[in-house]
Amino acid sequence: MSVRRFAVAAASGAVVLAAAMPALAHVGIGPTSGFDAGLAHPMSGADHALAMVAVGMIGATLGGRALWAVPLSFVSCMIVGGILGMLQMPMPLVEAGILASVVVLGGMVALGRSVPLVVACGAAALFALFHGHAHGTEMPETASGLSYGAGFVLATVLMHAFGIVAGLGIGRLASRGGAMMNRLAGGAIAALGLVMIAG
Repeated sequence: MSVRRFAVAAASGAVVLAAAMPALAHVGIGPTSGFDAGLAHPMSGADHALAMVAVGMIGATLGGRALWAVPLSFVSCMIVGGILGMLQMPMPLVEAGILASVVVLGGMVALGRSVPLVVACGAAALFALFHGHAHGTEMPETASGLSYGAGFVLATVLMHAFGIVAGLGIGRLASRGGAMMNRLAGGAIAALGLVMIAG
């Protein structure tokens, strides 16, 4: 399989699979105990999966330090949000923030290299608090809750990595429309976010 076909298949597959998932991976959906549950839970809803892939694609699109800085901003603040959720500290508009993250992060992929790194990291960090808080409120206050959190963090990192690989793969096709394909993938993610909000 050529690089171009792989990149197209990866990006298209991510969008199609996410569109086929239930919209929300938060608040009481499925078991939330143990490492396996934490690993599987983020992939059970399109809102989280799309946002995570978008974070990776932003890093890939911006390149350089953004490859690690944008995902690291998300993961670190997601952990903070998770701790706040576990402590039952209130946070307003959590689900709205999660849905907005799909639209905004997808839109940032669609904007391409015009997004400053500090803005990308700031947006990733802000939305990570919402994602982390939602899942933190579900974690049981036991050792299995910590295992669940570890699984959830690992799943998030893996989805970031998928977004990076997809973004880099598409980016290698820049001379043959790869940049536009990246933008279209970002636009598709943002559009799916709007559909979730409307639904």
